[in-house]
Amino acid sequence: MQRAILSKKNYIMFVSAILIAIGFTSALAFKNEAVAVWALAIASVLGAAPIAIQAYQALKVKVVSIDVLVIIAVAGAFIIRNFEESAIVTFLFLFGAYLEQRTLNKTRSAIKELTEMAPESALKQMENGEFEEVDVDEVDVGDIILVKTGMKIPVDGTVLSGEGSINEASITGESLPVSKEKGSQVFAGTILDNGTIQIAADRVGEDTTFGKIIELVEEAQDSKSEAERFIDRFSKYYTPAVLVLGILVGIISRNFELAIIILVLGCPGALVIGVPVSNVAGIGNGARHGVLLKGSEVIGDFSRLDTMVFDKTGTLTAGNPSVAEQEYYGDNIPEALGYLASIENESDHPLAKAILEKIGETTLSTVENTEVVKGGGITATVNGHRIAVGNVAMMEREEVVLSEQAKADIARMERNGNSLVLTSVDRRLKILMGIRDQIRPGVKEELRRLRRLGVKNFVMLSGDNQGTVDAVSQELGLTEAHGNMLPEDKAAYIKKLIEEEGQIVAFVGDGVNDSPSLALAQIGIAMGSGTDVAIETSDVVLMNSNFSRLPHALGLAKATARNMKQNIAIAIGVVLFLLSAVFFSEWMNMSIGMLVHESSILVVILNGMRLLRYKLR
Repeated sequence: MQRAILSKKNYIMFVSAILIAIGFTSALAFKNEAVAVWALAIASVLGAAPIAIQAYQALKVKVVSIDVLVIIAVAGAFIIRNFEESAIVTFLFLFGAYLEQRTLNKTRSAIKELTEMAPESALKQMENGEFEEVDVDEVDVGDIILVKTGMKIPVDGTVLSGEGSINEASITGESLPVSKEKGSQVFAGTILDNGTIQIAADRVGEDTTFGKIIELVEEAQDSKSEAERFIDRFSKYYTPAVLVLGILVGIISRNFELAIIILVLGCPGALVIGVPVSNVAGIGNGARHGVLLKGSEVIGDFSRLDTMVFDKTGTLTAGNPSVAEQEYYGDNIPEALGYLASIENESDHPLAKAILEKIGETTLSTVENTEVVKGGGITATVNGHRIAVGNVAMMEREEVVLSEQAKADIARMERNGNSLVLTSVDRRLKILMGIRDQIRPGVKEELRRLRRLGVKNFVMLSGDNQGTVDAVSQELGLTEAHGNMLPEDKAAYIKKLIEEEGQIVAFVGDGVNDSPSLALAQIGIAMGSGTDVAIETSDVVLMNSNFSRLPHALGLAKATARNMKQNIAIAIGVVLFLLSAVFFSEWMNMSIGMLVHESSILVVILNGMRLLRYKLR
């Protein structure tokens, strides 16, 4: 019975509205008091039914809710035969709940859009080699999936064949399509705009990046910030206090109607709903822009941030070393470049790829008598020539004489933060290359935007040598930069900033080797396309490793925290205004007060909804 009444709450509200219209029309237009009294009395009873059930359910768990105050006030008005007041109050309360639900559903639309984007079926390769459409739950790791133009990709996987452009907005927030070919990684929930590809399923179901995003966003909605916990405690004591105040006023003034009005106007409805709606809207905005804010408590800490600490490789820099400077000495340089390419072509050293890309197409020769010198480089014989490739120490070991010009070039490249690769042919220096990880495009401007948002200190911690770190720091204008740091050194430094200097610290890393620092900082921010470690360890995930999302994330956190405070101020201000009007004016009554009260709830919801349209200026 209770469930049936609550499920028909909106219908009851509309019937009450019709009865109230009949009651006032009968009284004012036809002077028929009997019909007016019966219509308003029935409207009061109908409207009070769902409110009374909610009040009963709250009292069962020992909570004096808003519904309890309203039902007491309505019962009092009914007893003193003030049917106009009781009918209007119940209607306004139900109508306010209806508007509240409608607008709250809109704030959750971003989350709803995410869940609706989840793929439901897939074209799976069967044992006979044919592709058949199956439910996405029937796809296992290792299965081969066919994706055609316009289809959603059902799993995280690797492209086996074909090519095409994929809209990855559901994962990264980027509207521009991303080209994919054999070997590329693809994510569930993204859409193949054109082309046809076959992929091998790497992660399925809830284990996909998209599944984890939905799960974490839903968890974030349920988490509670410091402001929400304060409001919970406040409401727990405030609501009974209003009840006691109403009783005391009634006893002292012997004005039963005044006591009832206090019960209605003292309801903290806008206060209870204001902060959660800000959080839901803020988290929803982030989800639509490739920023995963893992809970409302993160928003509070993030908004007060004053120090941002960065890992270097893959965060401030692109993570793809390239040849930034080169110098050649003597003659026969094309031949020397061919010897260098022949050796690097057989090497798995991280810098080999950068060197080969720089040299480009050349004639490769057979490499013989290869010897790897630990901490130095490599020697080999190519076309009868002794070739040495490595650092300065390697050249000294090979007794290569460095000219004054070469020494000056080496010193300059080291100052510029390069890793040096020298190549000698028959103990004569021929090639000097300076290789460094390039700074991400646009990082300098994004750091300026972060500074304008209130970040005071920018610190870089890296395992690279201090020269490289200093070069990057100088170019970006960072506050501090420390090199030669192991993961445990970074964690210790962050602990010092927090405990000894009292700073609110965010650590931005790739989410793999920096997980201790991500976990230790008040706000851990992962640059890492939704990797497992990034999602599990950090508080904020920039889903496409796009540094430009970082200012949006910080600006959104600040806007959300500001929005919460605005809603709290509106809610408390309206309650104080209404209670003051009761005691110090003659025009305030229960109906007017209830209208203002329900309007304030709508105002804080609409204010929270503004966050859905937030964009950093």
